[in-house]
Amino acid sequence: QVQLVESGGGLVQAGGSLSLSCAASGLTLSSYFVGWFRQAPGKGRECVAAINWSGSSPYYRGDSVKGRFTISRDDAKNTVYLQMNSLSLEDTAVYYCAAGTGGGDMRREYAYMFWGQGTQVTVSS
Repeated sequence: QVQLVESGGGLVQAGGSLSLSCAASGLTLSSYFVGWFRQAPGKGRECVAAINWSGSSPYYRGDSVKGRFTISRDDAKNTVYLQMNSLSLEDTAVYYCAAGTGGGDMRREYAYMFWGQGTQVTVSS
C-alpha cells in the first residue's frame, strides 16, 4: 500500500520558518518526481515546488515562493522536504505532497498519482 505522509506543519509567526517532510512507504521515491502543493481556504490547489528524479532544476511557483522555499529530496530516507522561510500570512494553507511518474508536467495536479493527506500550516501576525 502506497502512503505519503506529510509532517512538520503547525502554527508559526510571520517571518518564521517551518520544515515540512514527506515520507513515502510502498514506493521508491527515487523513481518519481515529487511536488508540494497547497490549498488555502476558498482557493484551488496550487503547486508551490516540485523536484524531479535527479533533483536538478527544481520548480518554484514564481515570486511568491522563490527564494523563500527550498525543496530537496533524500532518497536514502525515501523522503522529500520543503524548507519554508520568511513565512507570511499568505502562506497559510494545507500543504500536500504528491508523487508522479511519466511525462506529465510536474507543475500540474494531473501528473501526480499519489497524494498525502496534507498538513496544516498557519502563519499568524
